[in-house]
Amino acid sequence: MAVHRLNHAVLYVRDVERSVAFYRDVLGFRPLSDMAGLKGAAFLQAEGSSNDHDLGLFEVGAAAGPSQAGRQTVGLYHLAWEVETLADLKRIAAKLTDAGALAGASDHSTTKALYGADPDGIEFEVSWLVPADRITDEVRSGRTTIRPLDIDREIATYGADTRGGVGVSHALPV
Repeated sequence: MAVHRLNHAVLYVRDVERSVAFYRDVLGFRPLSDMAGLKGAAFLQAEGSSNDHDLGLFEVGAAAGPSQAGRQTVGLYHLAWEVETLADLKRIAAKLTDAGALAGASDHSTTKALYGADPDGIEFEVSWLVPADRITDEVRSGRTTIRPLDIDREIATYGADTRGGVGVSHALPV
């Protein structure tokens, strides 16, 4: 099986309208009206995506308990979406902060990552990948170290509009 990429994710949420508003207003997903025939369901597409949809949301109701994945049960920890530029990452950091949804920001050397949680506490990552031609020995040497992310410092280093390694993963020696 030759997997090329993740096509879409499906999440169970308490209130589909509240979740649509969050993913639309904070992360820029577009609700798809032509797929909105199911009661308590919504389908969204990420900006710039050519997928039929990138996110499916299904309402399970207000009484649903929080996910215990990774704490008491097995399950998915988080999804990670890539952005094209550090300017995009900075814009999303501000939106996550304004929404009270920013849970962390880490510099993983080759990946610059924001961590957030949606209104149901479902965690996700938004990241920018250092372009392959900009991965130096110095960048490689920090690969196993996680540091706090300073987006302005990264913009000074790589440029606000430098296209990251979107959709490209590079095996680097540990």
